[in-house]
Amino acid sequence: MLNYGMVGGGPGAFIGDIHRKAIRIDALAKLTAGCFSRNVDKSRKFGKELGIEENCLYSNFEEMAKTEATKKDGISFVVCVTPNVSHFIVCKTFLEQGINVVCDKPLTFTSHQARILADIVKQKNLLFAVTYTYTGYPAIKQMREMVKKGDIGKIRFVNAEYPQDWLAMPLSEDNKLAPWRMDPKVSGITNCLGDIGTHIENLAAFVTGLKIKKISAHLDSLVEGRILDDNAVVNIEYESGAKGLYWSSQIAFGNDNAVRIRIFGEKGGLEWVQENPDHFIFTPCDRPKEIWSRGRDSFENPAQKYSRIPAGHQEGLFEAFANIYKSYIKALTKKNNGEKLSVEDFDFPTVEMGFDGVNYIEKCFESNKNNSAWIKINE
Repeated sequence: MLNYGMVGGGPGAFIGDIHRKAIRIDALAKLTAGCFSRNVDKSRKFGKELGIEENCLYSNFEEMAKTEATKKDGISFVVCVTPNVSHFIVCKTFLEQGINVVCDKPLTFTSHQARILADIVKQKNLLFAVTYTYTGYPAIKQMREMVKKGDIGKIRFVNAEYPQDWLAMPLSEDNKLAPWRMDPKVSGITNCLGDIGTHIENLAAFVTGLKIKKISAHLDSLVEGRILDDNAVVNIEYESGAKGLYWSSQIAFGNDNAVRIRIFGEKGGLEWVQENPDHFIFTPCDRPKEIWSRGRDSFENPAQKYSRIPAGHQEGLFEAFANIYKSYIKALTKKNNGEKLSVEDFDFPTVEMGFDGVNYIEKCFESNKNNSAWIKINE
């Protein structure tokens, strides 16, 4: 097993706990170091509860990076699960010490910061993953393979959405997850678009392989008193000529975590809903609809190898996270052993995908400020 460390994800942190449990599923890495909170006493107490040796519990992440980099048995990678504002400095600090990184999304506040991280990764020959969760589902990977094979033909239109309702009312200070997301000093220039809208951008790119040419975005703050957006609609034009429409919302009553993607080509369509993650619909142009089932139907190997249990036993969020870590840690182990990595080894969201997500946020923000004007994504 590789050793890994974590920055953030202390007591009561939702996402940090998910990362730790997901990594444990395949027993490919062990948590051996951490700086879990800015409150040193709280961080050390929590680390001890996780079974980490006291001399591997650090007062700050800078100390952790420098010390772990000098150890013979130090961490092979660090997981950054802090609020958005500190992603850049935490990741940069560890990369500069030669330590590989996994970071939650969005990668950074600005695309300039994301490009700096990507450049360091390239210069130092490190591995960097961004945890866009939904690419970890076997059904999503199978849909990607079917698009590659041409099963739906040339893509004409992509419709993707991510509605939630947990921010449909004014914020409560009792909700630990909510307040910082509406603070631009901590969250960045957007809330809804950056928090869940980037999942849509990444998911559509992962399945279709399409590159965005330009966007027209409308960001709303629909709950009174909010500074940042809680609803976002983005029109897409791809380089191939295909069109798209992305909708993300956190004020959509009746929706828990309803990620959906629909892809329509010249020969058929594909549809997947995150709340029923083991199944997707394939509609050929000349045959009835087919409901594909993970565990029952034969997926292509790049998808099948991530299927863990028999059909009818639902796989979910933990397994999707675990699949990202499985691919990342196996690639890192292979690299550590001096083996050359192939394209297939990079079956996880990379730092370049993280850059794409932040660039997408910035261009949507710019479009919204200019009355939803069409903005080229790479200018």
